[in-house]
Amino acid sequence: MKSREDTDPRLHQIGARLRELRVAAGYSSYETFAFEHELPRVTYGKHEKGSNITMKSLLRILDIHRISLADFFAGVKA
Repeated sequence: MKSREDTDPRLHQIGARLRELRVAAGYSSYETFAFEHELPRVTYGKHEKGSNITMKSLLRILDIHRISLADFFAGVKA
């Protein structure tokens, strides 16, 4: 049986937004982005794929991109 996390499209939308920000910053690889910003590579990759993300992790990534929480979610496609 799938958990809500596996089926919640909002998590995938958040992941897609993270990927969009990374690519816009000039990183074609999530691994390079994670390495250069001292983020756990595997965990960051999971976040982009729609895995559950803690608020602390999300805020750290948004600080790297210098984007507010409001601007981040304004760009999440509903």
